[in-house]
Amino acid sequence: MQGFLGIDVGSVSTNLVIIDENINVLENLYLRTKGQPIKVLQEGLQLLKEQMSPQLKIMGVGTTGSGRVLSGAIVGADVVKNEITAHAIAASTMVPGVQTILEIGGQDSKIIILRDGIVTDFAMNTVCAAGTGSFLDQQADRLHIDISEFGTLALRATNPVRIAGRCTVFAESDMIHKQQTGHNTEDIIAGLCEALVRNYLNNVGKGKEILPPIVFQGGVAANAGIKWAFEKQLGFEVQVPKYFDVMGAIGAAILARNHYRENGGSKFKGFEISTSDFSATSFECDGCANLCEIINIYQDGNIIARWGGRCGKWDHGIQ
Repeated sequence: MQGFLGIDVGSVSTNLVIIDENINVLENLYLRTKGQPIKVLQEGLQLLKEQMSPQLKIMGVGTTGSGRVLSGAIVGADVVKNEITAHAIAASTMVPGVQTILEIGGQDSKIIILRDGIVTDFAMNTVCAAGTGSFLDQQADRLHIDISEFGTLALRATNPVRIAGRCTVFAESDMIHKQQTGHNTEDIIAGLCEALVRNYLNNVGKGKEILPPIVFQGGVAANAGIKWAFEKQLGFEVQVPKYFDVMGAIGAAILARNHYRENGGSKFKGFEISTSDFSATSFECDGCANLCEIINIYQDGNIIARWGGRCGKWDHGIQ
């Protein structure tokens, strides 16, 4: 039985997915990165090894996310692609004809515009946290509410309050003011959901032609309050796919499957690497005035990858 592994390593979560030849999801994991991408990736691989069928053989591996190069070097990836490509191919496979992808994670957010299955435009927001999941986490903590209850409470609101959402600092100050003037918790939470969506559309979505079908993915898609706020603001139905939180990994797995069909073979090192000793060091290249910081990746004491230079001197092979 053939399987294909997709890995999405981000700042907040590390996601692993195994699909079969027909793009059915066989296994999926959503893990917190916790600032330790190598350790969490190894833990994820060990969990997959224990969960998957012994008859399943991994024929290809793809990586994506901000840690795609690092994870690709560790596992021996056949395909290393950016998040835009991975999310687009996953959404267009799961929801044929999708024209707009709204993706919100813990630390960043993005919008992807597709027409006839091809990405025609996209934008990412990695600077301001007001349009990301961390914004909601901070406000939930302030309200002493579990983030998992946020969406349910938002849907109970009868008169959502308007909260300034341009900045997390302004939003928190405005939220406190609304509490002090007597607004109930449900109305405040609904207002926070609308503030996040407003910020997202005014920044990441600014100038974009948002047309249905619309797919909402990323960890924040679990929040029913945000889905409601998007539908209220856009006037269209917003679909949340079954595997909304691991769509990047699914896209990476699909890319690995396509690579195998076209080229055959795989560089995958096997699940045994979950017990290997990985470490990273860095040095400053003094070959020119750029003084690039070069990253070294070691496996069991042997250097396996090196990158970080602007000129490409150190990107390929060990010098």
